[in-house]
Amino acid sequence: MANQVQYQYKDDNLLKSEPNKYKEGDLKSEEMIVNLGPQHPSTHGVLRMEVITDGEIIKDVVPHLGYLHRCFEKHAESLPYNQTVPFVDRLDYLAAMNSEHAWALGVEKMLGITDQIPKRVEYIRVLVAELNRMASHFVAIGTYAMDIGAFTPFLWMMRDREHIIRLLEWASGARMLYNYIWVGGVFYDLPVGFEERCKQFVDYFRPKLDELKRLIIDNKIFVERTANVGVLPLDLAINYGVTGPMLRGSGLRYDLRKVDAYSVYPEIDFEVPVGEGLMGTKGDCWDRTYVRVLEVKESLKIIEQCVEKLTGEHKRTPDFDPHALVPKKIRPKAQEVYARAESPKGELGFYFRANGKSDVPYRCKARSCCFVNLSIISELSRGSLIADFIAILGSIDIVLGEVDR
Repeated sequence: MANQVQYQYKDDNLLKSEPNKYKEGDLKSEEMIVNLGPQHPSTHGVLRMEVITDGEIIKDVVPHLGYLHRCFEKHAESLPYNQTVPFVDRLDYLAAMNSEHAWALGVEKMLGITDQIPKRVEYIRVLVAELNRMASHFVAIGTYAMDIGAFTPFLWMMRDREHIIRLLEWASGARMLYNYIWVGGVFYDLPVGFEERCKQFVDYFRPKLDELKRLIIDNKIFVERTANVGVLPLDLAINYGVTGPMLRGSGLRYDLRKVDAYSVYPEIDFEVPVGEGLMGTKGDCWDRTYVRVLEVKESLKIIEQCVEKLTGEHKRTPDFDPHALVPKKIRPKAQEVYARAESPKGELGFYFRANGKSDVPYRCKARSCCFVNLSIISELSRGSLIADFIAILGSIDIVLGEVDR
């Protein structure tokens, strides 16, 4: 049960038989075990956090998983590569386009067709992935503000996220789980007028960034709740394999869109924001949130450039076929391949082992950035207050569908 408390006494049997013999000062310690979750709203899903406290000070945190286990890898090992895309959507269901992109990159790498994908398809993929990145960050920022007491930012973020959801629904037919990015292509070309609607959204939202900054990032209460809280040193982040805004918040300019230069990202001009400790210590909760806000600004720039390419150099033509390179049967030669992409939460990777005899992966493994980032929670929380623990957990931005895949 949520917030169940267990007391650890010096001698439980004696305490029960002689309740008046022991006073408060004779207790072994003030230690308690507080279970946050799996129903606690701040756990963002079915996650149980066993928090060991001494008074209000956290001594250790043990995360317990397994309440949502979906056997993703085993599902992937029983279906052809192209039929697994709907299951990939359900990993990080707040950023399904980004997950699909990583899966398609891996299978195309095995088939050796990475360099043959039409440029219009590549720009469509990047466009929808960046729209989904923004939608994911809107949820991260809005729910984080709500975790630490502010409800209005959540409503504002959901309002603006709805514009993106409707765009992606227009393109794919689904609001959250899209099955849009296919191996070798996309499900369908963009609807007529989609590019213009994207441009209208960019023009609408860019001024909203200043409002968002004033409402949350520069808010005095928000700064006091997040600055110098949950500080993640860069060396610790690297040792734990932390990626995404968590890593960049600690000051390392590491983004797979730049490092691996996949798809058409090398042709697009954008910056990789990092934490600078402007309000507190570099790598604190404030820095991680600020990096996400800055990434939304950079995604707007990427969307603008994609729209420019899709209406200019790579505009739609009557003979364009988004299925031109979609293989009818995927049977890669025997090999092992690892492919990765920059999801909104970090490095999402897929490892494949093919035996060359089947259109079903012999082995499949998903490298979940949410799972890896969550592993740092004990290090971040030790010595913090219980109230700060909620701020620390929210700053990691996890989705349990990917953690407990």
